[in-house]
Order: sequence, then C-alpha cells, then structure tokens
Amino acid sequence: MEPDQFTLDEANALIPWLAEKFQNLNLVRQEYVSIQERMNDPRINSGNEIEVRQLKSTSSQLARQLEEGVEEILDQGIIVRDLSLGLVDFPSLRDNRDIYLCWIGGEVRVDYWHEVNQGFSHRQPI
Repeated sequence: MEPDQFTLDEANALIPWLAEKFQNLNLVRQEYVSIQERMNDPRINSGNEIEVRQLKSTSSQLARQLEEGVEEILDQGIIVRDLSLGLVDFPSLRDNRDIYLCWIGGEVRVDYWHEVNQGFSHRQPI
C-alpha cells in the first residue's frame, strides 16, 4: 500500500525518479502532439490511407504510454497537476493539517508547500 502522506524526505527521495519520468513523458508528449498536428493536416487526411492508419495507430500507442506513465506516478500517491511542466503535489501534514508539498520539473528538491484548497500560485517556502 502506498503512503497517504509524504514526509519532506520521502518526497525528496522521489525527485530523481520523477525528473526522469517527466523527461521521458515529455518526449512522448512532444511526439504525440507532432503526430496530432500531422493528422490534422488536410493534405494527410485526403492522401494516403495507409499513412493515416499508421499515424492513428502511433497516436494511440503514444497516448497509452502517456496514460501509463501518469498512472505510474499516481500509483505512488503523487498528484500530477501539469504533465508538460512536471508539476506535482505530495499529500503531507504541517502543524497537524493536510497540505501539499509542491514540486515542479527543474527544481532540485521540494522547497515549497501550499494549502490543499490553494494551488501553485500560493506556494510558500518550507
């Protein structure tokens, strides 16, 4: 069973894994977006039917990879807020009340937190 709450040390221990996970997911997401753009090109849709099927198949595979990657993060008890930014919240406690430890891709460690009824713009230093 995964933890319902994270300590700061537990959250920080997951940062290298999260950073790598988001880097990989971002590459998949970029490829997915590129294929979606190609599929929306009228020249592709009116052209080669085999190419359209291949694009749709690749798009579906990439979408599955994204879903599985996000699910893997969620299974750890981490809340994914923005995939493209690598923005996550770790449920935690502060002064006996529920809070979120907040991390965004590019940060070396978790240095911020916010109330559960507030978001990224209300982050406060730990």
